[in-house]
Amino acid sequence: MKSVIDLLVDRLGGLMPRHAIVLGSGLGSLVAEVEKPVRISYGELPGFPASGVTGHAGELVAGFLSRHPVIMLSGRAHYYEHGDASAMRFPIEVLQGIGVQALILTNSAGSLKDDMPPGSVMQIADHINYSGMNPLIGESGDRRFVGMTSAYDAGLALAIRNASIRTATPLYSGVYMWFSGPSFETPAEIRMARILGADAVGMSTVPEVILARYVGLKVAACSVITNFGAGMTGAELSHEETKEMAPLGGRRLATILKDLFAQDTIA
Repeated sequence: MKSVIDLLVDRLGGLMPRHAIVLGSGLGSLVAEVEKPVRISYGELPGFPASGVTGHAGELVAGFLSRHPVIMLSGRAHYYEHGDASAMRFPIEVLQGIGVQALILTNSAGSLKDDMPPGSVMQIADHINYSGMNPLIGESGDRRFVGMTSAYDAGLALAIRNASIRTATPLYSGVYMWFSGPSFETPAEIRMARILGADAVGMSTVPEVILARYVGLKVAACSVITNFGAGMTGAELSHEETKEMAPLGGRRLATILKDLFAQDTIA
């Protein structure tokens, strides 16, 4: 890991961001907002996973968002690609190793709420790990017993809500349920998820939240809603729909994030 950290420190040329953002499906356009970007392909960073999902660029972009130094991971590896819940462990450990203190995760998700349509943005207030997989399985020592009562940092959550208010950008709040994927959920599974208290479903993010908390990073997360859950409209779901709809909510999320990083008081 030290060699990758040294490589990054050298490539960043003195830039030392405290905040990092992981960009989900269809959200990669946010990198265009980064000023003075330094772009590094995951292929140049030994140990970084190559994503095989269309809509995930697979590069690290560092620079300034609203004059605030940030690092963006444009693309992630998913559990369903390799059956490895810890697929993003190394990149998250590297971020922590170069001085990142807070991680903002984004994803595309399906809505379980009739009044939260595609194009909406939902701040994740809590999650349900329905997959049952955990990226810390096999870890030894007491440190593996990571507390998740406050997995999502209250200060960051408030800052995101305030940014949505300042920009008059609607922002929902809810519980995200992680399904392993890659197949979409069945209507019966969606009915179950609603009964259990989920407001949105998706195939990522939860392992990264656990890993980030394990290494001591603050965490916030937002979902861009790309569709209603299976059975809610009668239409079949597809990844093409995800890629088509994600930019709509992505623009709203970008508005919130740009305002968030324009504030000197960001946690």
